[in-house]
Amino acid sequence: MSRNKSEQLFENAKELFPGGVNSPVRAFKSVDGAPLFIKKGDGCRIWDEDDNEFIDFCCSWGPLILGHNNSAVRTKIEEVLQNGTSFGAPTVLENELGKLIIDNNPFIDKIRFVSSGTEAVMSGIRLARGYTGRDKVVKFEGCYHGHVDSMLVKAGSGLVTFGTSSSAGVPESFSQETIVLPLNDEEAVKNCIAEHGKDIACIIIEPIPANNGLLLQEKSFLKFLRSICTAHDILLFFDEVISGFRVAFAGAAEYYGIQPDIMTYGKIIGGGLPVGAYAASNKIMGHVSPLGDVYQAGTLSGNPVAMAAGIAQIKACLADGFYEDQEERTKYFTGTINDYAKSNDYPFELVSIGSIFWLTFGEHDAIRKADQIDPATMVDFKTIHSLLLDNGVYIGPSGYEVGFVSKAHTMDDLKQAASIFCAVLDQVYKP
Repeated sequence: MSRNKSEQLFENAKELFPGGVNSPVRAFKSVDGAPLFIKKGDGCRIWDEDDNEFIDFCCSWGPLILGHNNSAVRTKIEEVLQNGTSFGAPTVLENELGKLIIDNNPFIDKIRFVSSGTEAVMSGIRLARGYTGRDKVVKFEGCYHGHVDSMLVKAGSGLVTFGTSSSAGVPESFSQETIVLPLNDEEAVKNCIAEHGKDIACIIIEPIPANNGLLLQEKSFLKFLRSICTAHDILLFFDEVISGFRVAFAGAAEYYGIQPDIMTYGKIIGGGLPVGAYAASNKIMGHVSPLGDVYQAGTLSGNPVAMAAGIAQIKACLADGFYEDQEERTKYFTGTINDYAKSNDYPFELVSIGSIFWLTFGEHDAIRKADQIDPATMVDFKTIHSLLLDNGVYIGPSGYEVGFVSKAHTMDDLKQAASIFCAVLDQVYKP
């Protein structure tokens, strides 16, 4: 596979951007070669600047649940573009997208649009603190909530620990307002609340952790969080930037049947354009400016072009059987590969939920915590990633990232991709 143009473009980009990219994981540092510069996408396929064609399971890291260049989304964008790109004033499109979401999501009463998932989490945390009058936030090791200062923390020593900053530029004083706990550990949560409960504004979690592997939590753990938060007047915060509109229309809250207090969304609601949102009950959202004293604003919040893309995509997601079909096709894809790996005793398995999947390696039980991931297995991922690219399958360039199946992946596409996966496993593992 030729990468000549991508390699030259990357050399040029390194003169312009830190590390040559505008988001770190794109740099291919965990895998071989220069990052591919993508020229075009259509359906489930993408083409790079060297005209290599790939079946794409990255899907722009999740937003493209309908696939690339979806005609309904593109037509709606083109229609709205005729009237301008931004006004800094209310538009009917905000009303339309907001109503579509609220009318079909029984877990929220009001929503506020922002421009990214990170911005949504930042605003949601501020709202939790403003609503409760408390300062501390509990998060879980292995969950990612964007590059908000107080969320860029990792666990210190001990089971119940204040976080330590995981990025330069984040003051330790900020980290001291964040408590980091292990996932799937009820005792750690109980001990934390016993010691700090009156100071905790919220417990934030990806109900389907999908930024550091796919760390599927037991439903009982999520229900436990709901009950203990209720008992101690702590807000339960579901970060559904990935899982929202992906595993069900109302996200993991609907999938598991659990009512959070605050929810954040992103990715899918923008139809491929930058949109995020936070949402909650009337009572909690009543504290957001201009109604309340929790300030948040954004010049491009509710941007009409982004709202238009979101409207078209969300309407498609509301079609009867949409999520059942997504899960069925994903299970076919992952099941085909898993059956092949198992029949050949290959140390490989695809873990999945809804239309999300993740590559795992070696002998293991269900991986529910970040520290259960063996870093040594990333050597196998690096090899598999390179071979998949050479054979026309594109997945994200990190073994800690998940993959996505879109509506545009037909059964023929999935059969072809599964066949390639199996052939690659032979190359890696066959004696």
